[in-house]
Amino acid sequence: MSEAAPRPIDRHLFAGFLRRHRGAAVAVAGWSLLEAVPALASGLLVAAALDRGFLAERPAEGFFWIGLLGAAMVFRALMTRTLTPWLGRIVEPLRDDLVTAVAAGAVQRAAAGARDTAGAGVARLTVQVETVRSLVSALLRSARQLGVSLLMAFVGLAALSAPVAALTLPPVLLTLLLCVPRLRVLARRQRRQLRAEERLTGVAGETFDGIRDVVACGARDRVADELSARITDHRDAVRAVARTASANTLLVSLGSHLPLLVLLLSAPRLLDSGALSVGELLGATSYLVSGVAPALRSLVAVLGSWGVQLATVLSQLSRSTREARPGPPGGQGPALPPRTRRTPQTPRTPLTPSSPDLSLVNVVYAYGPGAAPVIDGLSLDIPAGSHLTVVGPSGAGKSTLTTLLAGLAGPDSGRLTLGGVPATEVDRAWLHRAVTLIPQEAYVFTGTVRDNLRYLRPQARDTDILASATAVGARTLVDRLGGLDAPVGLDGPPLSSGERQLVALARAHLSPASIVLLDEACCHLDPAAEERAERAFADRGTTLVVVAHRISSALRAPRVLVLDGDRTAVGTPAQLLDSSPLYADLVGHWVSAGTP
Repeated sequence: MSEAAPRPIDRHLFAGFLRRHRGAAVAVAGWSLLEAVPALASGLLVAAALDRGFLAERPAEGFFWIGLLGAAMVFRALMTRTLTPWLGRIVEPLRDDLVTAVAAGAVQRAAAGARDTAGAGVARLTVQVETVRSLVSALLRSARQLGVSLLMAFVGLAALSAPVAALTLPPVLLTLLLCVPRLRVLARRQRRQLRAEERLTGVAGETFDGIRDVVACGARDRVADELSARITDHRDAVRAVARTASANTLLVSLGSHLPLLVLLLSAPRLLDSGALSVGELLGATSYLVSGVAPALRSLVAVLGSWGVQLATVLSQLSRSTREARPGPPGGQGPALPPRTRRTPQTPRTPLTPSSPDLSLVNVVYAYGPGAAPVIDGLSLDIPAGSHLTVVGPSGAGKSTLTTLLAGLAGPDSGRLTLGGVPATEVDRAWLHRAVTLIPQEAYVFTGTVRDNLRYLRPQARDTDILASATAVGARTLVDRLGGLDAPVGLDGPPLSSGERQLVALARAHLSPASIVLLDEACCHLDPAAEERAERAFADRGTTLVVVAHRISSALRAPRVLVLDGDRTAVGTPAQLLDSSPLYADLVGHWVSAGTP
């Protein structure tokens, strides 16, 4: 995996995007100017129709100028139609860039040990990215047209009558200057609303996912209070946005009518002095009534709604690239508050371990500042090439241990080393090559069987791919699917949970990893298939840590770790039968129940 950091989702992304799509941006700008011809010429044509035509008793010439205005309107419609495909050449690639940036950011954060709530992550990749696409499309259609029309209306007004332009431009500029800070306030409140929405979505999603546990634990009142607080925060945020938006609308409404009021008050003096003709007065009025006022109102309204929403969503997406606190594997339970930030340390040069052995000394880890440690004072050595099976009750910290060993989270205290190098100082590129973690839920990517199996070793030969598939017991599946070129994922046949696990196991076996962590990675396989897969990794000489789904995994392991709170024990299966009551109970239940 590339270690390059994902591009920030902010103005730099837009700047880079426009540089890559300079041709489309220039075309949009050019067609926009042509589209604004009626806004530029309307007042001039109205003034000419009156002064040169109807008031000069030349009605034919008056109708000629009015006809030109009608032709200009038809010309604008044609330009808008021509412009639309160019807008698509900007909007759709921008969406693709955003999806890439968000997905890359999520992968990079996960690789760095961060964890997002599922609801927030899905919201970013779906709702928020699509919101950006829709808002950019709407702004390009509306705000672009309104802004260019407003500018051209004042250019035309200045060409028609410089005194009138000098009188009416200051109120417009004053309105814009007063609106800018109001839009910033609105943006801050929009960001607060979006954060409140994310928190509400995350808490509600996790609560409903674990509703059975909530009821069973008698936590209904506490969860209801938490949801109620999130709903109240969201309601208050929505009301704050509405109040600010209403105040902005009132300000712009007053400011958009002020230029016309100034013109009407100044008209008698300008007409008497000859600085303005009747036709020019009507033309200037046309600019202000049909051009400046509606464009100003609509532009500020669009920027105050769509523009602020776009800035808010982009800010939220950019904020999401910050590293999150790792959470419990599997996403069980509500998100917990982040821990107190440690004092920043001077960055050290990443180190490459000399061997794939693992060591933990008094390691402590908890999910939150007030939570009881999941792993408390664990000391353990896992020599290179050794095979360790981990057993224990649900919630004992088995998956948490694999998360720590994979470098996806760091201990709160104690020491975790890989090849003698502290985990926090290990080169991340080495870590991603050397350690492979296979969770209970196996992933099959859309593509061919070959693409999936050599995902972690892209240059692997077909003979090596098939050898790994055979070793873990996946060769029959490969043949049934149609060979290495057969499609899987969305383009292929549906796979059972066990078949997906076989694909993931073959992928890990083929990888260059020297440390393999199987977190109930064989739970959907039968006991014989599970044994074959585990032995394939053990025979490979890999440092192997297996979180057991069946106690049979522990019975055939050279060493077993029993995670059981303060009764944690490690030893051979025979030793643990005497020293660990929990292990003895687990073995007894398995033997009495027979093969599961």
